[in-house]
Amino acid sequence: MKIIANNKKVSHDYFILDTFECGIVLTGTEIKSVRLGKVAISDSFCRIKNYELYVINMNISKYPYGNLFNHEEARERKLLMEKREILKLELKLKQEGMTLIPTKVYLKEALCKVEIALCKGKKQYDKRESAKEEDQKRHIQKAMKDFGKIN
Repeated sequence: MKIIANNKKVSHDYFILDTFECGIVLTGTEIKSVRLGKVAISDSFCRIKNYELYVINMNISKYPYGNLFNHEEARERKLLMEKREILKLELKLKQEGMTLIPTKVYLKEALCKVEIALCKGKKQYDKRESAKEEDQKRHIQKAMKDFGKIN
């Protein structure tokens, strides 16, 4: 599995409740750009329309050798997921503050996959709490490392 794009902001800004793996519908020059690593998912999100799942604001750069057959960079792209799972997601999304956000784009056995996460937004005080916990863990790790050097 080769990771092409990773959205690190998601774990900082949201509580991740569940993750799903989806396929994605791409054209010829889009998959070539993905294989070159020209993907940005930092501002993207997912939406359900007519029982189909779409990713919005996912930017795949134009393929440099694509001439007139090149693709549109920021179009809506359909994600492939079973209908019953999409229906379950739609019920969960109706709860307050829930959203679907792509966290990773990767190649798995020559196919492009997108990992999406069902998330709930963090408040400012939650973000401070998370930062404090990470700082404490780092401090403990450093103390353990220093303790090992003394012995």
